[in-house]
Amino acid sequence: MSAELLSILVLAVIFVIATTRSVNMGALAFAAAFAVGGLAADLDADAVFAGFPGDLFVVLAGVTYLFAIARANGTTEWLVHASVRLVGGRVGLIPWVMFAVTAALTAIGAVSPGAVAIVAPLALGFAAQYGISPLLMGIMVVHGAQAGGFSPTSVYGSTVNSIVDREHLPGNEGMLFLASLVVNTVIAGIVYAVLMRRGRVPARAAQPVAATVGGGSADAPEEAEGPAEPAEPAAAGSGVPAPGPAPRLDVPIAATLTGLVALVAGALLFDLDVGLTAITIAVVLSIVWPATSRTAVAEISWSTVFLICGVLTYVGVLDEMGTIKWAGEAVSDIGVPLLAALLLCYIGAVVSAFASSVGIMGALIPLAVPFLAAGEVGAVGMVAALAVSATVVDVSPFSTNGALVLANAEHAQDADRERFFRQLMVYGAGVVVVAPALVWLAFVVPGLG
Repeated sequence: MSAELLSILVLAVIFVIATTRSVNMGALAFAAAFAVGGLAADLDADAVFAGFPGDLFVVLAGVTYLFAIARANGTTEWLVHASVRLVGGRVGLIPWVMFAVTAALTAIGAVSPGAVAIVAPLALGFAAQYGISPLLMGIMVVHGAQAGGFSPTSVYGSTVNSIVDREHLPGNEGMLFLASLVVNTVIAGIVYAVLMRRGRVPARAAQPVAATVGGGSADAPEEAEGPAEPAEPAAAGSGVPAPGPAPRLDVPIAATLTGLVALVAGALLFDLDVGLTAITIAVVLSIVWPATSRTAVAEISWSTVFLICGVLTYVGVLDEMGTIKWAGEAVSDIGVPLLAALLLCYIGAVVSAFASSVGIMGALIPLAVPFLAAGEVGAVGMVAALAVSATVVDVSPFSTNGALVLANAEHAQDADRERFFRQLMVYGAGVVVVAPALVWLAFVVPGLG
């Protein structure tokens, strides 16, 4: 067996173990980089560390540090409640508010699962309170997270743009952001329209109800057998708790909002480094308000930082071994570039439905570099298609975001929770089948980039 094939098989094993054994993929990748690099390629430690993405480490740590402060001082919760107040009594707009808030959180630097973890309980609380389909609300939250997930200041966007720069590929940060924003907004709009037509979204506020996740107000493929049971109050444990009171706009929250605006403006208008700018803003907030920022460092998404840096370090070892070139030539040997591109999109979608989206992006884009260098497929469109394919499927209950939505059904009865799981699974499977082909048609076939 060649060293190149061995290194690819080890990468596959990393994804399998991380998915089935709940071991951090980054830790596995670091260990694999040491083992494969040392045993199969005779690389020393310096050669292995040469692939460590130090610039990306600063970006990931910086933006999640700033977001941890925003979460600790109540800024994120204030944003959610302020957004809901804007729609007044128009309950039908609340799913779009949750979509927009989650998109804004990921766009300014929240890790996608972190944004979903914050918004999903509030969103499902509103769904239970006003009789909105929890399936719709969960879908809107997850697609919202992915809609904003590729802005230049986001974790996903920074990761992909850094990979593109490191691999010397032509890139377009605006195109990447708009691709994910448009695709996820269109999908959310279709789902909303279908469920609105079926009466799963009330138009205006009425007497709040205590709906259970997966039952009563949920959009369910299977109808419940027998007459419906009377709804119990949410406090009794049968439904998702209603959202609590909104925090008031105080000086720390106002300062944090100003800092977030400054981060976006600095990155987009002045081309400032996102990571260093975020850390600087976070440090200023920590100095002025140390009490609310004391736990922020511990709340940095170290597992995500570890995962991304580990996977990219292993990819660096693959590059040093010549595996990247070997794999790219193998893809090119398929003979039909557009078919090879479609295959890569489906690989990203299927694997990401069960494993880490950012991990699969970190592995697939470098593997496609020689294939893209041939010029037969536009690099900008292909990168956008791979990125969207690997993240739009995160509504699957087996992915982190889908699991977070499902976890907020913990107050529902077992039968309702099982039905909610089946609904998410069916919807997620549909996205896996349809989305890669659509983004391939939209971004790859026209030859963008």
